[in-house]
Amino acid sequence: MFFEFDGKLKIKADEAMLDCAHRFATIDSITEFNQQKVLAAFIKNGVSESHFAGSTGYGYDDRGRDTLEQVFADCVGAEASIFRHNFVSGTHTLTVALFGILRPGDTMLCLTGRPYDTLIGVLGIDGHVDGSLKDFGVNYEQADLCFDGTVDYDAIEKKLRSKHYAVAYIQRSRGYSLRPSLTVAEIGKMAKLVKSTSPDTIVMVDNCYGEFVEREEPLEVGADIMAGSLIKNPGGGIARTGGYIAGKKDLVDKCGYRLTAPGVGLEVGATLGMTRELYMGLFSAPHVVGEALKTAVFTAALFKNLGYGVSPEVYEKRADIIQTVKIGSPEGLIAFCRGLQSGSPVDSFAAPEPGDMPGYTSQVIMAAGAFTLGASIELSADAPLRDPYAVWMQGGINFHSAKVGIMLAAQKMLDEGVLKL
Repeated sequence: MFFEFDGKLKIKADEAMLDCAHRFATIDSITEFNQQKVLAAFIKNGVSESHFAGSTGYGYDDRGRDTLEQVFADCVGAEASIFRHNFVSGTHTLTVALFGILRPGDTMLCLTGRPYDTLIGVLGIDGHVDGSLKDFGVNYEQADLCFDGTVDYDAIEKKLRSKHYAVAYIQRSRGYSLRPSLTVAEIGKMAKLVKSTSPDTIVMVDNCYGEFVEREEPLEVGADIMAGSLIKNPGGGIARTGGYIAGKKDLVDKCGYRLTAPGVGLEVGATLGMTRELYMGLFSAPHVVGEALKTAVFTAALFKNLGYGVSPEVYEKRADIIQTVKIGSPEGLIAFCRGLQSGSPVDSFAAPEPGDMPGYTSQVIMAAGAFTLGASIELSADAPLRDPYAVWMQGGINFHSAKVGIMLAAQKMLDEGVLKL
C-alpha cells in the first residue's frame, strides 16, 4: 500500500508473523507485569505535577529529581539510584560506577570474557589510555567464556579462590559477539557463586539493553549494583540523554561522589527542565521494551525463513532487546543497514557508510534514523566489518513501524543481489 515489497518476501513475512504468535503472547504478559510494577512505583511515591518543575544552578532540594530516583529504585529492587540526564552515554555511566567503587590497587574480574568495545579504553586493556582505570592503578582480569559462548562457572570459581577481587563484573548483553545474552536467572547463579566464594566482592552488572525484558532485574537476584543508559530501555524512547546507576545505597553514594565531587555527591545536579520527559520515559519503558522485543522476534523469524542464521532463535527466551543476524558478507551488511535506514522516520534518505568510530576496534556501519541521536531503543542496527559479518539489530518504539524497516532491509538485500528468493 505505502511500500513496495517483492511478492515472495511478503509471503515470507506473513509466515514469520505466524511463527511469532506464541512469543508475542509471552512478551505481552511480561510487559503487563512490568507496566504494573512501574505504575505501582509512581503511585507509591506520590508523583505529582510539581515534581516536573526544573531546577537550575546547583539544583539543591530538587524534589522531582530525588523522587524520580526513588521511583526507579523501587522499579528495579534497589535501595537507591541515580537516574539523571548528566550521564552522556552508557559507557560514561559504567565508567562513573567503576571509578566510584574501585580504588588504586584493586582488581576487577570480568566474569563474561572480554567486555564491549567501548569499555576497553576505560579499563586500559590494550595498552595505555590516559585516564583509564589502569592509569589509576586498578588491575583487570577476566574469566573467559566456554567455547560455545556460555559462562564458565568452573573458571570463575577457580579465579575467585586464587585471590581477592574487589569487583566481579558481569556484562549482560552480548556486545559485538555471538555469545548468548544473560538471563536474570543466570546472573543470579553467578552472583550466588561470587558471594559464596568471596563474600566481600561487589557484584556489578552492565544491564544495558536488558531492563524490563524479564519480570526481575539483576538486583533482585543478588547483584549489588548495576548501570545502564537512558537512551536504551529505561528511557522509553522519550529521554533525550542520560544514564542510571542503581543498587545498594552505600555503593550508589560512592558513585555520586564520582559523578559530582567527593563530599558533595547527589545533593546537587540541576535538572534544567528535563525531569518531565525522564518520568514519561520511565513510565513508557515497559511497553516500549515490549515493542522492541516483538521487533527482534519478527526479525529472527523473517531472516530464519530467508535462510540466515539468527541469534536468539524465535523460540528462545530473551534476555535483552538485541537480535543478531549472520549476514555473511560486507555487502550484505551494508545493504541491510541501508534498507533499514530507508524505513526510518528520521533521515530515511541517508545512505550509511562504514567508518571509524571512537572506542571501536573495527570499522562500523550503523543505521539509525532516530528522534534521539544514537538511541538504540529506537530501531537501529550496527555491525563491525569483520568476521563473521553479523549485524546487531535492536529497538523499535512501535512494532508496526519497525516491521516495515526490517522488511525494507530484506528488500534492499534482494535489490542488491545479496539475497535470493
